[in-house]
Amino acid sequence: MDQVGDSLDQALEGAYTRPIPKTAQARMKYLVKQYKSTKAVAQALGVSQRTVERYVAGHLKRPRKALADRMEREVKKRWQPQVRARAKQKAARSDGIVVSTRARFGFTAAPGSTDDARVRHITQALPPHWAKRLFEARDAGSTEEQLRDIAAQGLGEMYFRDSGRRAHDLMVEFTDVEDIEIGL
Repeated sequence: MDQVGDSLDQALEGAYTRPIPKTAQARMKYLVKQYKSTKAVAQALGVSQRTVERYVAGHLKRPRKALADRMEREVKKRWQPQVRARAKQKAARSDGIVVSTRARFGFTAAPGSTDDARVRHITQALPPHWAKRLFEARDAGSTEEQLRDIAAQGLGEMYFRDSGRRAHDLMVEFTDVEDIEIGL
């Protein structure tokens, strides 16, 4: 499961100024317009070209669940790219992001301190440079583990080390993520 990546996508979806198309016909028409051909849409969705044409014409109206999910995912990927880009830019330049997670945190610290991992629920604002790193890594195709590492570094710096004011040598391990939400 792609928790951090999906959460970043959901945060950007919150910036949309218009809702995505609701009906299967409207979604299929939008995809045909974006891909510029019914054949390309058919390949992207894993259906026949004729099926795409039937949805565009309105002859088919209710796709099965798997197809409906693929259509929604493809539309969301392409919906309002300039709005998404502005939201990313704003988070990376001035606003930052808010990470709310319930996960197991462990530590590598100086001898004599406790480093037992335990589940914590943390909500922490991260400054713009962490937002920039996360979005750039997501856009570059980083794995979920790499995105988690970046989030762990950000939480380690801001929450556990208090922006460098304490626990200077503390290294944070971010494991067993139960849930994570990222907001702009």
